[in-house]
Amino acid sequence: MLIKVLFLCVFFCIMIVVGFYCRKHTTDVRGFVLGGRSVGPWLTAFAYGTSYFSAVIFVGYAGQFGWKYGIASTWIGIGNALLGSLLAWVVLGRRTRIMTQHLNSATMPEFFGARFNSDALKIGSSVITFIFLIPYTASLYNGLSRLFGMAFNIDYTICIVIMAVLTGIYVIAGGYMATAINDFIQGLIMLVGIVVIIGAVLASKGGFMEALNGLAAVNDPTASSAPGAFASFFGPDPWNLLGVVILTSLGTWGLPQMVQKFYAINNEKSINTGTVISTLFALIVAGGCYFLGGFGRLFSDKIDLAVGGYDSIIPTMLADLSPGLIALTVILVLSASMSTLSSLVMASSSTLTIDFLKGTIMKDMGDKKQVLIIRWLIVVFIAISAVIAVIQYKENVSFIAQLMGISWGALAGAFLAPFLYGLYWKKTTTAACWASFIFGVGVMVLNMAFRSYFPVFLQSSISAGAFAMLAGLVIVPVVSLITPKLEKNFVERVFSCYEKKVEVVQKKTLGD
Repeated sequence: MLIKVLFLCVFFCIMIVVGFYCRKHTTDVRGFVLGGRSVGPWLTAFAYGTSYFSAVIFVGYAGQFGWKYGIASTWIGIGNALLGSLLAWVVLGRRTRIMTQHLNSATMPEFFGARFNSDALKIGSSVITFIFLIPYTASLYNGLSRLFGMAFNIDYTICIVIMAVLTGIYVIAGGYMATAINDFIQGLIMLVGIVVIIGAVLASKGGFMEALNGLAAVNDPTASSAPGAFASFFGPDPWNLLGVVILTSLGTWGLPQMVQKFYAINNEKSINTGTVISTLFALIVAGGCYFLGGFGRLFSDKIDLAVGGYDSIIPTMLADLSPGLIALTVILVLSASMSTLSSLVMASSSTLTIDFLKGTIMKDMGDKKQVLIIRWLIVVFIAISAVIAVIQYKENVSFIAQLMGISWGALAGAFLAPFLYGLYWKKTTTAACWASFIFGVGVMVLNMAFRSYFPVFLQSSISAGAFAMLAGLVIVPVVSLITPKLEKNFVERVFSCYEKKVEVVQKKTLGD
């Protein structure tokens, strides 16, 4: 117990010190929300990765999909690395940084408003962001409950409060820069932790080959009639596995808290370096999490899904580790959760302030007042998410826990296509954006309320979210072709940022 408490104390102290150290970057809105657009490649890449992977992934998704698909669930982590990180940086990174600076936008809704010359679009997207980020934020605490129950003999409510308060302190004090630096520290912990934990768990089952042989011997007729399905290349259900890969990978392209990381990059080199770092980070952390979860069925004699659900799988796998490794696991999951929590509350509070309150309810709002309101809203959002998490834990309201998938699907389904086309295609229209917003949110809300009426392959929130995202990529160009275009001169001014001539040193280009 002393080792566990000591680990936690050191971890929390570092987070708070970093927060107060970064206060100098929070004198104006752009400094508080974007770190003055001066964040380097390592911090940006780790901020992207740690915002991507939370306790929901490590405890919930890794356990659930590892149980369903066996070792093939590792493909989810590989998809996260290649589609959710590598391709996202290549396709979105430079263009997002260039156009958002050109349009002077600090949030995704502010980008929509400036790109399509529509205050209504900005307000509408800010409302969607606010509504669906709150339950997403609350779901972050869910993965911690069983791990803390395993490691500490204290009420889980206290753990929620401690995590919420400490995250609030360093985000409020240091803004985005504090979040980025702490994300880097937390990311290092996640990298080391997942490698060590995988090694320890496999060693407890006789090593990798012995564990793989044990997994091949598992037989579950309800999942697959094929022998050795859980140790096979694509697992017992490859099509549903593909849906999970699409939602958890392509979804990052439309999530405000993820895309906003590209706004803060400081130079060209940072984009190239950050692409490599972010991809490797995702490959190790996400690939490692799902790889670990793939061996969950080897512990089936200790797991009762009827009682504990999928969230009990990973904690059960780790329960017999040494106190030092359990302490490392707790810090790993705390790191994953706090980094994502800080990113979400920053996105929520900045969006509500800059895109909704400013110019609509509060006409006169200077920089200092905006920063003050953002800080107060961070307190409000963290408090609301903590209260929801406590209610879910105390009352065992499974509906709240399910909102993670709904939130992710609604945000990505609504925003992915308009944002992507908005960066690349001059003919994208305002009406097409609205069509994507309505369709993405509508599909996920209807799926939540009337799931049994959906086709079987769309009844899960994961499949519905993947469908909403892919459908948006078709809806936006189709609607754009049949609806009024934006004024040509305005569009040319927006896209002029890509044609601006810049000088670079000889080593960067061969010239003529």
